[in-house]
Parts: sequence; C-alpha cells; structure tokens
Amino acid sequence: MTVESTAARKPRRSAGTKSTAGKSTTTRTSASKDPELVQLLTPEGKRVKNAEYDKYVAGITPEELRGLYRDMVLTRRFDAEATSLQRQGELGLWASLLGQEAAQIGSGRATREDDYVFPTYREHGVAWCRGVDPTNLLGMFRGVNNGGWDPNSNNFQLYTIVIGSQTLHATGYAMGISKDGADSAVIAYFGDGASSQGDVAESFTFSAVYNAPVVFFCQNNQWAISEPTEKQTRVPLYQRAQGFGFPGVRVDGNDVLACLAVTKWALERARGGEGPTLVEAYTYRMGAHTTSDDPTKYRADEEREAWEAKDPILRVRRYLEASNHADEGFFAELEAESEALGKRVREAVRAMPDPDHFAIFENVYADGHALVDEERAQFAAYQASFADVEGA
Repeated sequence: MTVESTAARKPRRSAGTKSTAGKSTTTRTSASKDPELVQLLTPEGKRVKNAEYDKYVAGITPEELRGLYRDMVLTRRFDAEATSLQRQGELGLWASLLGQEAAQIGSGRATREDDYVFPTYREHGVAWCRGVDPTNLLGMFRGVNNGGWDPNSNNFQLYTIVIGSQTLHATGYAMGISKDGADSAVIAYFGDGASSQGDVAESFTFSAVYNAPVVFFCQNNQWAISEPTEKQTRVPLYQRAQGFGFPGVRVDGNDVLACLAVTKWALERARGGEGPTLVEAYTYRMGAHTTSDDPTKYRADEEREAWEAKDPILRVRRYLEASNHADEGFFAELEAESEALGKRVREAVRAMPDPDHFAIFENVYADGHALVDEERAQFAAYQASFADVEGA
C-alpha cells in the first residue's frame, strides 16, 4: 500500500444510481460551493494571504511543514489499517477519519501540552498529536478495554460514544481550571450531527455565561451518518455562536495551515480570559460513518469526487514540492515509515486477547436479574453451537 493509496477510496457501487433498496441517492450541490471560510492553502497547493490569521503561522519552518504532512500521512495509514483489520474480523467496529486529517492535525498541533482535549470517537489524528500510541485506540474497538490509555498522561480524555456529552465535560473542566487560575485551555471536538444535541447547546450557554476557556471544535463533515447538514440547520454552524454571545469562525477543514492558525487564535483567546470560541472546520467524510455504514445508499459519487479534488494531504504535498521544501528522499522515507506503522498496528491488534463475550451481561443490574440470567444462558448455548460444529 502506498502512502497516498487511500486518498480516494471509492465505494463499490455508484452512488449516483439506485441503491439495492430501490431508493435514489441524494445529490447535493453544497460541496461545489465555496462558503465563507478561512483558507491559507488552496486545493492546488497555493499559499494565500490572510491579514487576520497569517501571523499564527508566519514562523512555521519547512521542517514543521514536513512534520504536518508526515502527521497526516501516518494518521491516514493508521486509519486505513484499522479499517482493514475490522473487515478481517479483528475489530468489532471502526470510525474512519478519512478526509478529516487536516482538521485534526492542524487543531491538534495548535494545542499546548498543558491544554486538555475532550474527543468524540473519531479523533485519531488528535490522539496522534497528543502522543497517544495509536495501538491503544484499538482496544476499545476490539472490545478488550474501555479506552486503553490514562487520560491524565496526555491530557487527552477517553473516547466518548454518547453524542455531544463531552462538550459538557469540557465546559465543566474549563470552568474548573479557570477558578484554579490556570492559563491553559480546553478544546472539545464534536461533529455536525452532535451540534443538534441539547448537551452542546447547554455547553454553549454555560461556557458563555462563565467565560470558560474552552474552544468548541466542530468537524462539519456534512453527514451525520445519512442525515445531511442542511436538514439540521438553516444557518452555517459557526453562526450559532452569535446567539450565545461568543465568536464563531468557519475554517477550511481540508487546509492544515488554516486549521492550525485558527485554532491557535481561539486557544490564545481562551487562555487570555476572553472566553469560548466555536470553530467550524468545513470538511468532508470521505468514507463511511463507521464500518457498519454504507454511504452509497445516501450520497452521490459526484459529491465525493468533488471533495477528492480538495484532498488535505495532496494539497500540502503540492505546496512542499512547489516550494522545494521536500524532495523525493523525504517522501520515500515517509513511505517506508508508513509501511512500518501499518505492520506494527497489525501485529499489535492480532496480539490482543479476544474480547470476553460474556462481559456484556455483567453490571447490568446490581443484584442480578432473571431475564439477564436467561439471556446469558441462551448466549452460552449459541456460543457452544460453534464448538459443536468445529468438533463435528
């Protein structure tokens, strides 16, 4: 597998035709429009000026640019490997970040070591930036642990499955460090689907009223599973912040430099006592919501192809090559590093124990329950039936 071989993973069936269920897919035009957003690097790899945000990346060196590119490439490779492992039966589920690497790496590299991060379940790139071993992310998806890392070791909270609830946790934590007099900040990640949850609205209210040092980073990948953004809101998501009394900004979520600059700005505001900010990273989920989802049933090939042309990794490579900041030796070394990472991930997952199939029956009721006991017995008989077939 080459470094960029997953840049344009295509669905098996054309999404512009009838699905197997006999329903037409939705063709949306919003992907072809250019909304108002902060952009520093075009899809063609051209550097553009921005009077407000240039200063936040003005001192970036060629080495640091190569580092951002490396982060995105290795994160994508890890993600592709995890998807393959799920298809091979090694993981129960996987939530891919394909297409969202720039939003995660740019914002993740903007954080300081003493900042605290509250993710959802797709922030594999942010975890990479915070120093969490990628193999630790896979235990939960295999069903052998509840996270696999100590949140306080990297100031990176465990993945949150309940949609939107981590924004309240982040707000409460931010209020606490503010009372403690710390000059650090908190960043909470969520998606466009979570923006419709009441927990997010409550987080906005509390953070605004208490001037909490928190950045709400919304990765608007435009699909909450099969629900498009336009069915959830009548205004761009970043504009919601106005109603709560704090600023919102929309950034090109496929532009790692813009995501880095805007997040640095928002975190500095938070640390300086200026309160919360909503950052909407306008991006696109190139793959399925999770490996249990089939996006060909609800979105068109034309939309996906339009966003493939805006690939976050390809635009940085174009910029590096045009600026003579990287040579073929660099890309070849990164290719080898990518292969090594894939091998390490495969070996680590296959060395993990199988999940305890009966753990789901524990801690359901404090004192046990007859129905749970019955279900456990039925499941035990079902599991035993496989042993009988193998022994036949």
